[in-house]
Amino acid sequence: MSGGMRLTQQEVDPIGGLAAAPMVVVGSALAVVVAVGVTAAQWAEVSAPVVAIVAVMLVVAAGVVASVSTLPRRAPFTVDRLWLTVSLAVAAAIAEYIATVGAPGGAGYDHFGPIVVGALVLAVAPYSTWVSLLVAGGIAAAILTILQIGSTGASLPRVVAVSIVILDAVTVLAFTAAAAGYSASIVRETLAWQRQANAAALERDAGIRTGIARSVQQSRVSVLGREVLPFLAHVMTADRITVADADRARVLAEALRRALKAGLESTWLDDLAASVAATRDVSVSVHDPGGIAGRLRSDQRPALTALLSWLTTGDRARAVRMSVDADGSGGVIVLDAEPGTAPPARREVERFLAVARSVGLRGDVVITRENVQVEFRYDLG
Repeated sequence: MSGGMRLTQQEVDPIGGLAAAPMVVVGSALAVVVAVGVTAAQWAEVSAPVVAIVAVMLVVAAGVVASVSTLPRRAPFTVDRLWLTVSLAVAAAIAEYIATVGAPGGAGYDHFGPIVVGALVLAVAPYSTWVSLLVAGGIAAAILTILQIGSTGASLPRVVAVSIVILDAVTVLAFTAAAAGYSASIVRETLAWQRQANAAALERDAGIRTGIARSVQQSRVSVLGREVLPFLAHVMTADRITVADADRARVLAEALRRALKAGLESTWLDDLAASVAATRDVSVSVHDPGGIAGRLRSDQRPALTALLSWLTTGDRARAVRMSVDADGSGGVIVLDAEPGTAPPARREVERFLAVARSVGLRGDVVITRENVQVEFRYDLG
C-alpha cells in the first residue's frame, strides 16, 4: 500500500485517466448548477448580492480549473491543481457565508459550499492520490464547519444548530471518503493486474530472447555456411594465398563481427522494430548507436510501443524511421513516419501523447502532407 499512496489512476492506468476526463466536466457542471440553484432559490436572504455573485463565479472558476487541468494535453494532473481547485471552492463557500451575514433569514440559510467542495473533490479522484484527497477534503471540511458554526446564530435551537453543522461536515467527508476510496481501490486493483501481466510478459520475454539469440546464431551460421566455409575450402586447396584472398578474409571477418555486435547491442526498440516490420508490410528502422532507448523505464515503453503499432496498421504509414540520441541529461526519440493512404490525424496522435505525458514522456507532434514527426523527451535515470 505504501507505493499506492503516491500513485493515481492516471499514472497506473493512463487510458483510464483519458476516459475519466469527461466525468470531471460533468462534476464541475453539477457544482455550478448547485451553486446557482441554491443562490437563486434563497436570493431574498442574501444581504450582499455582489458577494453572492462572486461566490458563484468562484465555483465556476474552480470547475474550469478542474476541467482544464485534467485535459489529456495537460497531463499529468499534479497535487497543486487539486489544491487550487479545492481552494477556489472553499473561497466560494466563504464568499457565500459573507453574502448572507446580517440577512433576516441568514441563520437558516442552506449553504452550497459542502456539496460544491465534495463534488469537485470526487470529480478529480482519478487524478489524485487517496492521501491528497483525504487531506484536501479534511481541511475543507474543517473550514466549512467553522463557517457553519459562525453562521447558525443564536436564533436557532442548539440541537438544530448542531445538526446543521454535523450535516455539512458529513457531506464533505462523505464525498471525500468516496473519492479516496475510489482512488485507493482502483490503484490497488490496477497494480495487481499489472503484476500478473508482468509475470506473463516475463515468461514470454524469455522465449523472445531465446528466439533472438537463435536468430543471431543463425545469422552467424548463415555467414559461415554461405561465405566463410567455401572460402576456407578454397584457401586450403590453393597453392598460395593471394592479396585478393587476404582482402576477402578481412571482409568476411567484418561481416561476422557485425552479426555478433548487432545481437549483443540490440535494444528492446530494435527488437520491436524487427517484430513490427516482420508482421506488417511496413519498413521500420531504428538508429540508436548509443543504446539510449534501453534506458526508457518499463512504464514508458508501452506508450511508444502502442504508437508504433497503431501507425503501422491500417495503411497509416508506409515507412517509419526512429532515431534515438542523448540531449544533455535526457534522451530524445524522434519518430518520422511516411504517411500512407490513410494518414493519421493530429487529434488521434495527441491521444497517444497524452498517455506518454502521464508517464513522464514529454511529447510533441508535427504533421505535414509528406511526414508525421513525433518527438519524445525523457530523463535518463
